Amino acid sequence: MQRWDRIEAFVEVVRLGTFAAAARQLKVSNSHVSRLVSQLEAQLGTTLLYRTTRQIRLTDAGALYYEHCQHLFDGLRDAEAAINDLQAQPRGLLSLTSATTFGERFIAPLVNDFLIAHPRLQVRMHFTNRQVDIIDEGFDIAIRMGRLEDSSLVARRLCERREHVVGAPAYFAHISQPHALAELSRHRCLEGSRDHWRFAVEGVRREVRVRGSWRANSGPALLDAALKGLGLAQLPDYYVDPYLDSGELIPVLEAYRHADTAVWAVFPRHRQRSPKVVQFIDYLIEHINETLPAPR
Repeated sequence: MQRWDRIEAFVEVVRLGTFAAAARQLKVSNSHVSRLVSQLEAQLGTTLLYRTTRQIRLTDAGALYYEHCQHLFDGLRDAEAAINDLQAQPRGLLSLTSATTFGERFIAPLVNDFLIAHPRLQVRMHFTNRQVDIIDEGFDIAIRMGRLEDSSLVARRLCERREHVVGAPAYFAHISQPHALAELSRHRCLEGSRDHWRFAVEGVRREVRVRGSWRANSGPALLDAALKGLGLAQLPDYYVDPYLDSGELIPVLEAYRHADTAVWAVFPRHRQRSPKVVQFIDYLIEHINETLPAPR
């Protein structure tokens, strides 16, 4: 701690130009500042300042030492500013985008609760199954599923998300359950917003192209078709868990279910110190599991 005080005294003397100004800044006496600088010089074994009755001047060693030490205090001021920013009340417009069903069912209620606690905040929510470029389109946050591709964004994990391939008992009354990925080619596969399903084979991610006569970019529509025995569907746990428990849907190919399907909040790097962004994502992480169905 003594060494830190000595460095601080030295930096302030150089920054302000006189011992008296440094003493006023540090709220100590001139003699105390002079003593701290002298102790620092003795500790380093070199002279840092040339002192005259009218001015001070840095030695070569002093200039080199100051160049390195001033960054310590710049970093300290930045750290204090960051903490102050985090403690500030969220305000202004918070804009976010999310996949439609997940956003409507699980994100929107938490946004509304957060808004009640922070009435100076304004909110814009945009739900779409399209991958949004949040920087170009001006969003603060995007809620995304699965493996993240864009490394230019900061990502924070919100919760787990497990996908299951499921079919209704009525569907399996006419065809046997698949036990290998190759068997999918002889099944009616209900397509959602993508034409491939994701699996893991011995720990390696694999995508399997699926084909069928039914397609929709709607999770609820896909779930209804599966429940009515129209084919197999790959859907996340928050859609199918209640029906797996009741037996209305049967999971298949569980040995190939891949684990890389978490839910993430992603945001641009320049939003890292924004109170509205940081505090809202903290709130999501703390409360999102309260809104999701209990895991099976």
